[in-house]
Amino acid sequence: MRAPRSRLARSGSATNAPWFAFVAIYAFGVVATALVSQHVFSMQPCPWCVLQRLIFLAIGVFALLGLVWRGPAGSRVAGTFGFLLALAGLAAALWHYFVASNSASCKLTLADRIMTASQLDRLLPEVFEARASCADAAVAVLGVPYPIWSALAFLICAVVLVGILRRSA
Repeated sequence: MRAPRSRLARSGSATNAPWFAFVAIYAFGVVATALVSQHVFSMQPCPWCVLQRLIFLAIGVFALLGLVWRGPAGSRVAGTFGFLLALAGLAAALWHYFVASNSASCKLTLADRIMTASQLDRLLPEVFEARASCADAAVAVLGVPYPIWSALAFLICAVVLVGILRRSA
C-alpha cells in the first residue's frame, strides 16, 4: 500500500520548481544572447526585437515568482501570466518575421509605441533602444532568421509553462 502524498506533492508545487527555474534561466539567457549579438557582433535591434526582449524578461520574472510563491496558487498565477506572455511573444516574433521584416520602417508600429511609452529605451538604452529598422535588423543565424529563433524560444517557454499549469490544476 502506498503512503498518501503530501498536499505539497499533490499540488505539483514541489515538482514545478525546477521547471520554473528552467524557464527563468532560459528566458534571461535568450536576452543575454540577444545582448551579446548586439554588443559583440553588432547586430543592432529594431523595435520588434527590443519588445521581444521585454517580453522574455517579463516571462523570467513570472518564472521567478513561481519559484518563490510556493503552492498551487503561486504556480497557477505565475504559470498563467508566463504562458500568456509567451503567447504574446510568439505573436510578436511571428509578426516580426512575416510583416515587420519586410517593411522599410518600424516607426510608429505597435512595438515602437509600446517601447516609447515604457520609456525603457531612455532608461536602459543599451538593452531597449531600437537602433535599426526592421529591414536592417533582418539577419539570420545558422541560416535561420532571428525572429524564428525567438518564436521557437517563446514556444519552448509556452510548452514548459503549460506543463506547469497541468501539474498545478
